[in-house]
Amino acid sequence: MGRKKRKAGGGNGFLQFLPVLAVVVAMGFDYYATVFVFLDHWIAGGVQSDQGLLHAGLFTWTTFMCSISFFVAAVSDPGSVPVNYGPDAENPQKEGTKSRSCEKCDAYKPPRSHHCRVCKRCVLKMDHHCLWMNNCVGYSNYKPFFIFILHAAIGSLYSTVIFFCDLFQTNHDFGVRSTTLFYVLSGCLLFFLSLTMNTLLGWHIYLLTKNMTTIEFRAFLRDKWLAEKSGQKYRHRFDIGLCNNISQVLGPNILKWLCPTSMGHLRDGTQFPVSSD
Repeated sequence: MGRKKRKAGGGNGFLQFLPVLAVVVAMGFDYYATVFVFLDHWIAGGVQSDQGLLHAGLFTWTTFMCSISFFVAAVSDPGSVPVNYGPDAENPQKEGTKSRSCEKCDAYKPPRSHHCRVCKRCVLKMDHHCLWMNNCVGYSNYKPFFIFILHAAIGSLYSTVIFFCDLFQTNHDFGVRSTTLFYVLSGCLLFFLSLTMNTLLGWHIYLLTKNMTTIEFRAFLRDKWLAEKSGQKYRHRFDIGLCNNISQVLGPNILKWLCPTSMGHLRDGTQFPVSSD
């Protein structure tokens, strides 16, 4: 079988980059509105005061980490199957997993790999194709993706709290239509971002602690139901314990867990330890 070369990302069409642009614009608008409007109105002395500088500094750092993580996750290769990859002839079920062949790529694909219909190639440990990044989320960029949604969730909540503090603790002239419109649109955007990002964060925290991908979760529900139906207990085969599950994604050094570019712990992504249970 010969592996067909495919480009990273979802394509070259301009329309495919509009969601990416929308994320960048949303982050920029959120930062401007939070720091230079809500925060400046809410705190006496504005962002020039000690309290204002503290909040502005914290929110700026959160936004910076969110932006860097998003950029790294969006431009990184999510995980390409090695060109010369093939199943282990001596031990085809090494570490309890089987290699399969991909008819579309006309090549073998490692365990946990899946073919992305958008990117038109197989991705190592594929979680999903993210429209908002115009890229897949897989083995090689899941860490920066997770760090992105972590900071996006924290930042959106932080911004929402500042928004409501300004709204209810400061006098506003809502007789001016532009002011009313700005606060209504800002409130709707912050509510949507907070709900979406924190729901997404909760979901991926669950997946991270179980060493599972979104795609694998579907099979997990089916296999768990079949096992319980026959009176047996079921455990996801790649669930090797909480600490090991986390270190496989974020790395063994806790000091580097929130560094989106620290991915030296990653290997080739073709083999994974499995649970002994």
